[in-house]
Amino acid sequence: MSNQAFLVDAGTLDESAPGSLVDLTGDEGRHAVAVKRVRAGEEIDLVDGSGTRASCRVVSTGQSVLTAEVLAVGTEEPPAVRTVLVQALAKGDRDLQAVESAVEIGVDAVIPWQAERCVVRWSGEKAAKGRAKWAATVRAAVKQSRRAWAPGVSGAATTAQLASLLEQGPADDGGAGPRARLAIVLHEEADAPLAELVSHWVAGAPAGAKEVMLFVGPEGGIGDREVERLVSAGAVTASLGPNVLRASTAGPVGLVLVRHLVDAG
Repeated sequence: MSNQAFLVDAGTLDESAPGSLVDLTGDEGRHAVAVKRVRAGEEIDLVDGSGTRASCRVVSTGQSVLTAEVLAVGTEEPPAVRTVLVQALAKGDRDLQAVESAVEIGVDAVIPWQAERCVVRWSGEKAAKGRAKWAATVRAAVKQSRRAWAPGVSGAATTAQLASLLEQGPADDGGAGPRARLAIVLHEEADAPLAELVSHWVAGAPAGAKEVMLFVGPEGGIGDREVERLVSAGAVTASLGPNVLRASTAGPVGLVLVRHLVDAG
């Protein structure tokens, strides 16, 4: 069984080596000791969210802190092709359910989508609170899945902003040009199955291919104008099958299929 994982602040593990000691303090230390009941002698993993994992043995614990000895430390490479979930805001925390599952599956970034038909609206203080809640969900899911990489969470983006993002292309496409990114809008009226589109892209993707983006709309559906705007910016539409899935389900289902096809290719 793999060790429990706890997130440390960036830079904490930079100088760590076998035999060195690392303190886990603050909320994470309190969670480890008071909630997870970690005790001296147990082995745990400390991860920094940027690929570094230190396997450790707990030396001592206090009320809200533990000290661990590093047994081994290494850096895990990020996937060759990133997956990004663009998830529309939804009622009843269904968007958070989707984000939680997506992180456990292995998504590399999540973008909250303020689609036209979203009932939930982020503005002012609510936007900051909403993003913080998504970030907390991501953090918890990283620890649950014991990942070394923590997905980034951007601020809420409108359809126009997302279209502009697509038109710019990936930040680093390795010189691969437009095909460096595959952007897919999941849509119940799409003709092409998701698996077909992804398989075709993987087979012909250039060496510099970097990213697959999945767009999941709100429960009221994606507006026709929004679909047209995203497609004009380079996205394609795809179907997950004959059944209509909830906003909390479509993204994770699509990501499982995408990760399988990308990894197999």
